[in-house]
Amino acid sequence: MGTVFVDTGALVALLDRSDEWHKWAVGVFKSLRPPLFTCEAVFAEAWHLLGESGPSRAALAKLHKTGILRVTFEFEPAAAGVWRLLEKYADTPMDFADACVVSLSEREPKCRVWTTDSDFLVYRRNGRQTIPLIAPFSDV
Repeated sequence: MGTVFVDTGALVALLDRSDEWHKWAVGVFKSLRPPLFTCEAVFAEAWHLLGESGPSRAALAKLHKTGILRVTFEFEPAAAGVWRLLEKYADTPMDFADACVVSLSEREPKCRVWTTDSDFLVYRRNGRQTIPLIAPFSDV
């Protein structure tokens, strides 16, 4: 399957039992081979969206502490591309975490992005390339 980059929605669905995609996310997670990769912005969004759920936040931290989920994104070298993506998709609107995940995918031709965000069907990497997804709405 290659490298898997994780978006916020997939993490929240995995860790929040009340999320509409929880069962799907758990099934996908069991099929993936760690490590999975993401960026700090995804961690920040997921932490915020998990709200006051101590167990879900603890599970998020454990995914990182055990090496299942790793941060491999460095913003400074990717900054120009991230700002370009945010400008290009301003009407979608693309958020900062999404831009960082798309930027990550631009470096790995055989990657897939694990997401619940249908905006990834619109986003393109390296100009015009579709992004291979692991998503409940797509088999791209």
